[in-house]
Amino acid sequence: MEQGTAEPQPEARVRLPGAGGLLPRPRPHRHSVRGQVLDALRQALASGELLAGEVYSAPVLAERYGVSATPVREAMQQLAGEGAVEVVPNRGFRVCERSSRDLAELAEVRTMLELPAIVRLARAVPPERWEGLRPLAEEGVAAAARGDRAGYADADHAFHQALIALTGNRRLTQVTGDLLRRVQWSGGGARPRTAELLADASEHTALLDALVASEYAVVERIAREHLSAARHPH
Repeated sequence: MEQGTAEPQPEARVRLPGAGGLLPRPRPHRHSVRGQVLDALRQALASGELLAGEVYSAPVLAERYGVSATPVREAMQQLAGEGAVEVVPNRGFRVCERSSRDLAELAEVRTMLELPAIVRLARAVPPERWEGLRPLAEEGVAAAARGDRAGYADADHAFHQALIALTGNRRLTQVTGDLLRRVQWSGGGARPRTAELLADASEHTALLDALVASEYAVVERIAREHLSAARHPH
């Protein structure tokens, strides 16, 4: 091989939920593989492909996704930190279940943190900045209309993260994002119908409309109802 010429690398393959087989990708660094596996596992959790209360081993999941066990373990450890799974020594990871009390408490904490932030932002952020969030809200509506629970979970998370990020408080953005993930990984409950997903998605659009119009009382009402309902349907 000539000096300075890079040797071609073989392809790595990652199986994503809903895919018909292994998807060829240029060989990534391990961190990139872990990110792909993490995304795939999040989709599987949100869609109900990974069942609440069930224990999954890293080698079995690695075989499913066509990767080694190491990035699966790393991704699962991150999900454990987010409250989606718990470590079962010598067995793997159990998908966590959420009781109605768990969901109510999470909703209460989210309301305590996000509602004051949204109310403050309503008076501080110019209308054109709110329009920048419109594509995220529309993406959520589109995913909800398809009945795509995993896609809506991602869109919902992106919308709330972008909204709270306008505070400029990175800690608040991180904490509220983590809380929403914990609500989204609410295994054990009934899976939402498309109409329920659309109702939730429409609240994002209604909130933006009120923010753009500077209708502060409406903003507070919509945000409170959206956050306090112990049922983000994912």
